[in-house]
Amino acid sequence: MTQPAHLPYGGIATFARAPLVTPDGDWQADVAALGVPYDIALGFRPGARFAPRALREASLRSVPPFTGLDGRTRLEGVTLADAGDVILPSLEPELMQARTTAAARALRARCRLPVFLGGDHSVSYPLLRAFEDVPALHVVQLDAHLDFTDTRNDTRWSNSSPFRRAAEALPNLVHITTVGLRGLRFDPEAVAAARARGHTLISMTDVQADMAEVLKRLPEGQKVYISVDVDGLDPSVIPGTSSPEPDGFTYAQAMTVLASTARRNRVVGLDLVELAPNLDPTGRSELLCARLIMETLCEVFDHE
Repeated sequence: MTQPAHLPYGGIATFARAPLVTPDGDWQADVAALGVPYDIALGFRPGARFAPRALREASLRSVPPFTGLDGRTRLEGVTLADAGDVILPSLEPELMQARTTAAARALRARCRLPVFLGGDHSVSYPLLRAFEDVPALHVVQLDAHLDFTDTRNDTRWSNSSPFRRAAEALPNLVHITTVGLRGLRFDPEAVAAARARGHTLISMTDVQADMAEVLKRLPEGQKVYISVDVDGLDPSVIPGTSSPEPDGFTYAQAMTVLASTARRNRVVGLDLVELAPNLDPTGRSELLCARLIMETLCEVFDHE
């Protein structure tokens, strides 16, 4: 007899109701989620440590497979697992990095596509270290901020620096494309360093002027790690984030960039960071972020 399914508010919250596993356990899946509940590298409002749990709960409204208005079914037969959260210290950023990299490596050995639930953006550095064996790795970063600063307030490990550290540590990381840049202030040294390395910097002004031209500037035929900083989206869409910037992506614009990236490349990893559910009492932010992850997975596996 078929067991009745829980409504979205019932049952134990794992990501999209996937089986709960451990990163180093005996399992295999097409997609596996790993939480990194860490936010001491923030420069402004805390709360990203609560995002992995909030995303799991929000994902219960978006459990695959999905059948659309056109009758097409997506993610049918795609297996999922939830590997829980990295066990992190409350401080000690370098210990956080070591544990996060080890867990991400274990995940990669057991799934086709790891999905990482941050956490502030500093976690992208140790996550990317787990991809050190991927030749000619590209990053596509949706973000209001460049996050390529060398140091901020005398630390090299803040959420302003993950891609600077990754570029220094990973010879195989050949290119970063950042889309959605905007704001009143940028670190001139970071901008110059990113441009000197040949990175592609695409402003929100560019996106609003001509999306078709923006999509042409995305990588094509590459192995791509996608990093979604939710402050890339407009705060009217995702208010729950530490450092919101006005005039950002609509949900549709963000999905256009993500869908084009997935269709043109092989996506090897995905993180979503800087969600602070405590800053949005409506709960809308985590619901839309969970939907963004699931819709990106649809795009990836539609084109496998």
